Amino acid sequence: MIAQGPRVAHLEDQYRAATGTKHAVAVNSGTAALIASLHVLEFEPGDEVITTPFTFAATLNAILRAGLTARFADIGPDFNMDPEMMAPLVNDRTRVILPVHLYGLPADMDPIMAVARERGLRVVEDAAQAIGASYRNRPAGSFDIGCFSMYATKNITTGEGGVVTTDDDAIADRLRVFRNQGMRSRYEYVATGENLRLTDVQASIGIPQMDRLEAITASRRANAAQLTAALDGLPGLVVPTEPHDRHHAYHQYTIRITEEAPVTRDELIAALAAAGIGSGVYYPRVVWDYEIYQNHPLVTRTDDVIEAHRAAREVLSLPVHPLLTPEQVDAVAKAVADAFAAR
Repeated sequence: MIAQGPRVAHLEDQYRAATGTKHAVAVNSGTAALIASLHVLEFEPGDEVITTPFTFAATLNAILRAGLTARFADIGPDFNMDPEMMAPLVNDRTRVILPVHLYGLPADMDPIMAVARERGLRVVEDAAQAIGASYRNRPAGSFDIGCFSMYATKNITTGEGGVVTTDDDAIADRLRVFRNQGMRSRYEYVATGENLRLTDVQASIGIPQMDRLEAITASRRANAAQLTAALDGLPGLVVPTEPHDRHHAYHQYTIRITEEAPVTRDELIAALAAAGIGSGVYYPRVVWDYEIYQNHPLVTRTDDVIEAHRAAREVLSLPVHPLLTPEQVDAVAKAVADAFAAR
C-alpha cells in the first residue's frame, strides 16, 4: 500500500509512545500539522494567536492560513517566547497561545499553561524541531496540541511529513477527517477538508529512525556537550544553555556572536566555510520583517521585541548532527577558536 496505510499507523503509534499522548495524526508536512490544528479549533475571523517573532515563517503562515490575527511576544535568553512578555498580550480576542520550541529546547511551559487555563485558551505547540525534547520530564508536544515536522533536516525525517499529537479525542477526530478531504470513511463527507495524508513510503523512512530516537537524541546531546566544553569562554561568544528542568534535543546547536567578539558573524561564517565547515543563521530577521507581512492586515507588528531582533543579529548554528565523529566535532570547535584567535 503506497498511500496512507499500516506504515503510517505504525509511525503514529511511535509518536504516541514518544510523547505519551493518546493520539498522533500524521500529515504531509509540519506546516500542514500547524494549519490543520488551527483549522479544527474552529475559530472566527478576528480571533488572535500569540506567538514568538523569532521562528520560521511556517509558524506565521499557518496562523494566516487559518484566518487568525498574529500577535508577538518577545523572547527570553532561551530563544523561546518569554511568558512574562506573553501574558500582558492576552485580550478578549485571544484564542491560542502558540509557543515554538526553538532549536529543540522546549519553551517554559508551566507559566504558559497557567495563563491558558486561567483564560480558557488552547495551546498549540510548534514542536517541529523538538521530537525527543522534554520539559520537567514531560515530552514536548504533550501539553495540549503538539505539531511536529519530519522535513529533510529534522532529527526524524521522512523527507516531508508532520504529526499532530493530542489527548483531546474530539480534536483528533477532526484532524483525521480534515486530512482526508473531510471524509470519515470513503465518500462519507462530514466536513470540508484537504488532502494532507502522509504516504506509507514516507512513513517507512521514519519508522526505523523513531526506533533509534533515544540514541539519535543522545548523540546530538553528546556532540553539543563537546562543543560547549570547547567553546565556552571565548570572548563575545555565548554557548547555548539547558535549563535544569528541560531536556534539549539539539535540532540546532546555536551560538551567539555578540558585539564583544573579535570577529563578526559574517567573518566567522566565512572562516568556517574556508575550513570546509557548514553553518547557518536561523533566523536572520524576526518573522514579520519581510515586505509580504509588513502591511498584512492580520499581522500585528510591534517594536517591543528587542531580544528577538538582537538574537537575529547574533545567532549562528554549528554542526551537531549524530553522524559527526568526536574528531569532526573537535575540528568544528577548533575552526571557531582559530577564527577568534586570528583577530
